[in-house]
Amino acid sequence: MSDELLILHCSPTLAGIKTGNLFSCAVNSSEELNSDIRRVNKKLVPKGLRLLPLRCENGRALLYLYRPERLARDLEDEYAARILDRASYPDDSPERRIVELSRRLKAYRVFPHEIGLFLGYPPEDVDGFIMNRAGGYKCIGCWKVYGDETRAKKRFTAFSECTACYRRRIGLGMTLEQLAVTERMRGRSLAGQVLADH
Repeated sequence: MSDELLILHCSPTLAGIKTGNLFSCAVNSSEELNSDIRRVNKKLVPKGLRLLPLRCENGRALLYLYRPERLARDLEDEYAARILDRASYPDDSPERRIVELSRRLKAYRVFPHEIGLFLGYPPEDVDGFIMNRAGGYKCIGCWKVYGDETRAKKRFTAFSECTACYRRRIGLGMTLEQLAVTERMRGRSLAGQVLADH
C-alpha cells in the first residue's frame, strides 16, 4: 500500500476536514497487509489518525482511515446515536461500534447504510438515505444529500480541492507525515486554507 494511494482516497481525513475515508487495495498476504498497516499507523497515530482493516476477501482489503476523536464526537450527536440505536449497534464506545460495522461488512454483501456516520456524513443525510431507500435525494456528491444541499456542495468542493492539492504536494516530494495534520494544526494546514475559502 503506497502513500500515494492514501493521498488519493483519504486526503480530506489526512487534512482534518473529514472524519474518515474508506478505500480498498490489493492484498498479497495478510502478513504484508498487517505490516503496511503498522507502517502507516506508526506515521499517523501521532497525528491523531488510525488505519484499520474492516474486511479482507478475494485478494482485496477494505481499509478505514479515521480520526478517533472526531468519530467519537460525531457518534455522540443525538441524531447519529438514534440511527445507530435503531440499527442495534452497541452504545458503549466508538471502538465497539467499529467492530460491529466490520462484522456487518463481513457478513453481508451490501454496505450497511449507517456507514456514512463513520465517514462524517451528516446524520440527516444518512437517515434520509435509509428512509428513502436511496431515492428522492436533492443532489449527489460524496454522498446523497437530503438535508442542507448548499453546505454539502461546499464540502464536496473542499474535499475535491483538498485531494488535488495533496496530490500535487506529494508529487513535489512532501511526505505523508508532512501532509497529515493534527486537529490543532487544521486551520494552518493547506486543506484548512482550502476549507476556509468555502
